[in-house]
Amino acid sequence: MGLVTQTSMRPAEAGQTIPPARGPWIARPAEAFSATALRERLIGSTRSWRDYPPSLRLWFWLVPALTSVIGGVLRFVRLDTPHSLVFDETYYVKDAYSYVVSGYERGWPDKANDSFNAGNPAILLDTPEYVVHPPVGKWMIAGGMWLFGADNPFGWRFAAALTGTLSILLLTLIALKLFRSVPLAAAAGLLLAVDGHHLVMSRTSLLDIFLMFWLLAAFGALLLDRDDGRRRLAARLGRLAAASRNARPAASQLLAGPWLGIRWWRLAAGVCMGLAIGTKWSGLFFLAGFGVLTVLWDLNARRVAGIRGWVSGGIIKDGLPAFVSMVPVAAVVYTATWTGWFRSEGAYFRRWAQSNPSAEWGWLPDSLRSLAHYHLEAYKFHQGLGSEHPYEASAWSWLVMGRPTSFFYQKPEQGVPGCDVPNCASAILSVGNPMIWWGAAISLVVLLFWWAGRRDWRAGAILAGVGAGYLPWFLYPERTMFFFYAVSFEPFLVLALVYCLGLVLGRDTDPLWRRRSGVYLVALFVAGAVLLSAFFYPVWTAETIPYQEWRYRMWMPSWI
Repeated sequence: MGLVTQTSMRPAEAGQTIPPARGPWIARPAEAFSATALRERLIGSTRSWRDYPPSLRLWFWLVPALTSVIGGVLRFVRLDTPHSLVFDETYYVKDAYSYVVSGYERGWPDKANDSFNAGNPAILLDTPEYVVHPPVGKWMIAGGMWLFGADNPFGWRFAAALTGTLSILLLTLIALKLFRSVPLAAAAGLLLAVDGHHLVMSRTSLLDIFLMFWLLAAFGALLLDRDDGRRRLAARLGRLAAASRNARPAASQLLAGPWLGIRWWRLAAGVCMGLAIGTKWSGLFFLAGFGVLTVLWDLNARRVAGIRGWVSGGIIKDGLPAFVSMVPVAAVVYTATWTGWFRSEGAYFRRWAQSNPSAEWGWLPDSLRSLAHYHLEAYKFHQGLGSEHPYEASAWSWLVMGRPTSFFYQKPEQGVPGCDVPNCASAILSVGNPMIWWGAAISLVVLLFWWAGRRDWRAGAILAGVGAGYLPWFLYPERTMFFFYAVSFEPFLVLALVYCLGLVLGRDTDPLWRRRSGVYLVALFVAGAVLLSAFFYPVWTAETIPYQEWRYRMWMPSWI
């Protein structure tokens, strides 16, 4: 009968239209190692967006644009409310203004917030300020202040609102790539657009929204690299097979497989990871998690392609280049983000090396030794950060929103605009939409079973994003933590929820009644989430409402 090769039997992706089977499940070597057959095994029947009818192509761009516009309206309308620094804006906004003026953090006099809120930020001291977070997020805030001024809240928060809006666009495109379903991509973008936790972080100039954006961008780049690498593998093995007499690569060529060349999307992911780590060091966990994920994708690609030494070959020809493409690139980008500190004369610890000569490390440039000392001191600070805070929240409570952070709360007096009753409230609470967050928490369990039982790589990719952002916090149980840290992996929670909505939606091959029921249920869930967001919107955006209305929205005692 001759040699035969079994084709891949990968599970259908959530919400994907499954084409009818074409031909037998087994193929002769002459067919199995053609470029077309290899591409079919490695990336399925994926087509370029250009191959779709113009009417469908329009939705590929219209849906991401519409979800972004909705998210942008929610984030930019009344962005200057409240007209004062809220919560940790007192640190990051003022640091960003220091960047605009001098390129590094400088100190502030007592009661500087009053002057800053009054539109007079030019009261910087000449002394440097010691800070424990890298510069990227603060430089992004500074960009908004440079465009719209440092004397108004819109300027302070513009970068956060723009970044939050762009992250909705990114997530919609990523969902379209993952699920190959326009309705599911629309659901992903819309759910992130209306979620309160993401909304609050997009309307407040803290660092975490910028961290989330660069992590999401890195994930999107790795998704593009996955398909690009598999196309290259199919093309190169196909050329080897075409040049062979028996229409299959030689045994020596299948031992480890070909080199795939420079992976430009992986380099882009390394740049994004460097910017993420340059925003907050917690991005290091994503660098490790995403690095392992992309190598596993490559190992599996070589296995499916029929390469015998797919483990060793993949580690040498994919794993090592992946490390070089991501880790050193991220390190170089991270170091470059400290350019303002390097160019300064008076930044904190800038001249530490000159005052502390070292026989052991003296070969290093003084600027790098000073920066290394700065990082060591910042690491010690983070390790010892365990002071009590009224809104600290254990990582165990994050998925159920056990203790969201209150960014702002005031009791306006009767007679002020919006307050027509004796008791009113104006608040910003970083609580998410309960339907989205609690639904996502349940979805993670479903994804675990789908990944372990069905070997669906999409479920594994989403779980990797959640795990890289969530699990490391359990290593530091004594550290003071806050719920808003969870925004770094919130897009992956939304993807987990949408994955399960895809399971509810069903396939095109299902009976009509099944498809119709799935559409109704998904539409009902998304509509319910939007309506619930409208209910919570006042306590996300500091609207003035009667105190009793505020209490109606405090569903758990720990939210107060």
